[in-house]
Amino acid sequence: MGPLNYHHLRYFREVARQGHLGRAAEVLNLSQSAMSIQIRQLEDRLGHKLFDRVGRRLVLTEAGRIALDHAERIFTAGEDLVATLNRSSDSNPPLRVGALSTLSRNFQLQFLRPALAENCDVALRSGNTRTLLADLAALALDVVLTTEVPASDQGVDFAAQRLAEQPVQLHGSPERLRHPSLRAMLENEPLILPTENTIRAGMDNLLARLQVSPRIAATVDDMAMVRLLAREGVGLAVAPAVVLADEIASGRIATAPFDLGISEPFYAVTVPRQFPHPALAKLLAKGVTPG
Repeated sequence: MGPLNYHHLRYFREVARQGHLGRAAEVLNLSQSAMSIQIRQLEDRLGHKLFDRVGRRLVLTEAGRIALDHAERIFTAGEDLVATLNRSSDSNPPLRVGALSTLSRNFQLQFLRPALAENCDVALRSGNTRTLLADLAALALDVVLTTEVPASDQGVDFAAQRLAEQPVQLHGSPERLRHPSLRAMLENEPLILPTENTIRAGMDNLLARLQVSPRIAATVDDMAMVRLLAREGVGLAVAPAVVLADEIASGRIATAPFDLGISEPFYAVTVPRQFPHPALAKLLAKGVTPG
């Protein structure tokens, strides 16, 4: 079976609208016999009769109604394609955002809030850096949110814009923070560690420098789980404050008054495109306000 003929669908749609072969032929500037041949060829291709004759009118069969529904969607998609490439459409496709799975959900919301406020549809997907950057290079994503600048040896012209940088701190229930020093806190309180490379490397260096071997309550690859475990009092979360912003604001979680000397940067990674999503430039210009 060969592919559907786009012109056959066009002729069929017009006959369905007019309910008459002759009037449809006039609209499309074809002879009635030529129009009849086109409809017959489409029916042969689909294997179903598309019209019944009722008096002088052509009425869609059940298969015809199904075919018309699909035809309308096909032509709408074609019109959207032309409008998008000509930049003449009032509507835009969803903004496709990839986010590192360990990235704070609060940070992602801060970045996307201006677009959401303007009713921009967003398709958000999380994953590992390698997969997300591959999809970005294939133009399956518009932007990737991550904590690291992509390596320059990947053969793709990635552009990484720093959106924010936030200090990494210890957060937990107030009773867990009653220690006179950072060393005492790390020696006596269990830790909730994310697998995010920047944070984990910074903590490993800090612990080696202080010669402390803490008890690790959990090692997780999702900042949302870091947040939930801290809320449950499992241990002290090692994370930027933005991860637990709501809990800190409510007083349920507090932040230790010790500087860990670790900071986490946030980047928006893009690739050069002739037709970038219209909402993306505004988001990159606004960035994210730390906090």
